Amino acid sequence: MLRNKFSGMGVALVTPFKKNKEVDFEALQRLIDYQLSNGTDYIVALGTTAETPTLKEKEREEIVRRVVKQVDGEIPIIMGVGGNNTAQLVHTLNTFDFTGVSAILSVTPYYNKPTQEGLFQHYRALSEASPLPIILYNVPGRTGVNLLAETTLRIARECKNVIAIKEASGNMEQINRIIADKPEGFSVISGDDSMTLPIIKAGGIGVISVLGNAFPKQFVKVVHSALNGNMKEAEQDAAVFSEMIRLLFVDGNPAGVKCMLYEMGFIENELRLPLVPVSDETAVCIRKEISTVEE
Repeated sequence: MLRNKFSGMGVALVTPFKKNKEVDFEALQRLIDYQLSNGTDYIVALGTTAETPTLKEKEREEIVRRVVKQVDGEIPIIMGVGGNNTAQLVHTLNTFDFTGVSAILSVTPYYNKPTQEGLFQHYRALSEASPLPIILYNVPGRTGVNLLAETTLRIARECKNVIAIKEASGNMEQINRIIADKPEGFSVISGDDSMTLPIIKAGGIGVISVLGNAFPKQFVKVVHSALNGNMKEAEQDAAVFSEMIRLLFVDGNPAGVKCMLYEMGFIENELRLPLVPVSDETAVCIRKEISTVEE
């Protein structure tokens, strides 16, 4: 079933840049190899963590092409196709070559601040245009609008190729409502590393993780333990990462995880404006936390 295809730990892949701010495709290859060899269940390309708003259209196409080629069907690939111009997204869904991609992740329209009816109509239009299953993405802290449980459930019931939601509202009451009333075949995925275990406890199927970029093997173990009912073991293993997860976001995402990956030797510590690297103070804390995990 499609709903099981994206259970476990997916990774919201970063886009590595060279010092001249060009996409570092060699580093991207290293990151993908690292995910494939450490048990990651699926990869999300061109999500928020990928700094997608700063990528040119040709760069996006090349990133997806290379991810698809390297993964070579070993694990599913989700592609971010989100924005605040519905007509433009419909055009992309009608024209993009999605060969090798398993599903679309589409964030709620940001800045425009649509009503709940506007959100429903937006996703219905995407649903009608999409050749692939769609995963909703609710992250009101970034978009300025919250996709309410009632609207999520309406979309899930009326748009049959909408198969899941990545929930990053931080509102467990809302998330519990979705899980309790969702139609068969619709799933809830955590969009916050820190909320992974509470959401799995409530009936979610896993997480789309930022931390997994740096520590896929360890966080896969946490997620799989929880999904297999070994919650005590999952909580013990997750406790190691509580401070690490806080540091991921203290200076914004993906600045935190890019610092981690730089310290681990995978990428340059480069972001595109308006994002900048973490502060020196945060970098020192991240370095310290990495040493505790690796020991």
